[in-house]
Amino acid sequence: MLIEFIVCYFAVVAFGIIFNGPIRMIWIGGVIGAISWLIYSTLPTFDISFVFATAVASLTAATCSHLLAKWLRVPVTMFSIQGIIPLVPGSKAYYTMLAFLDGEYIEGIQIGIDTMLQAGAIAAGLVFALAIFSFGKGGIGQRYEAKRP
Repeated sequence: MLIEFIVCYFAVVAFGIIFNGPIRMIWIGGVIGAISWLIYSTLPTFDISFVFATAVASLTAATCSHLLAKWLRVPVTMFSIQGIIPLVPGSKAYYTMLAFLDGEYIEGIQIGIDTMLQAGAIAAGLVFALAIFSFGKGGIGQRYEAKRP
């Protein structure tokens, strides 16, 4: 488990370096990504589905990203993108396409549904954290109202 955490940390840091993130923020994003992977890989041992584990890990990554972004005064995406990178179901999408190319349509549909559910769980976790941190900031109508004297 510790080796997975370390490898995931360096993989997320490498991703941040490839996409030219600020060096000071890349290391923090690596920690967020490694924590999200730890949650994602640990929860199924407690008989929790991978989709729910993905949603919890994504929510955790997004929450940490919002808190650190507010504290360090940087955009949230600086951390949230690195936080969800370990959760992206790239290999499942590959195996979905491979099953379809091999003519195993039922297996392809099953893996494809899992892939879509996991991608939806990532999006749901990010949106839920955004909703939590946007609560109380005012609605759309309040942003564009003209100030009255």
